[in-house]
Amino acid sequence: MRPGTKFAIGAGVIVAAIVLLIYTGVSQTGVYFLSPSELLTRTQQDPSFHEVGLKVGAKVVRGSIKRDPEAGRIEFEVADSTGRFPVTYTGLVPDTFTDANEIEVIMSGKLGRDGVFHATEVLAKCGSRYESELQKLNKAT
Repeated sequence: MRPGTKFAIGAGVIVAAIVLLIYTGVSQTGVYFLSPSELLTRTQQDPSFHEVGLKVGAKVVRGSIKRDPEAGRIEFEVADSTGRFPVTYTGLVPDTFTDANEIEVIMSGKLGRDGVFHATEVLAKCGSRYESELQKLNKAT
């Protein structure tokens, strides 16, 4: 066998292995990112979608936050223009997670068949109130 053929076969095997690693990595760690209305539509069309781990980006409904400090659980509702559902989460939430402002959150978890989103992670986006302080600091320097 010629050296050029050996090189081409070796390169082909290496490229195939890299493609396989990328594919398996993305398929194992890739998750859907949906809005509340998209999630509700998907679960109505395909009930097996309740079992899929995903991320949801939404706004917390003002006045819906209920804390249970003894259990370390927090319950609240999220909504967008047409979709709304309750969320339950056990764990710590960021300090910015209050009813004072409209909070945007990104949650990981699953929508249960009971209609409640069972979150395993909750991240609160920083509000615009921090931007003005940052701009003041930048102007001062």
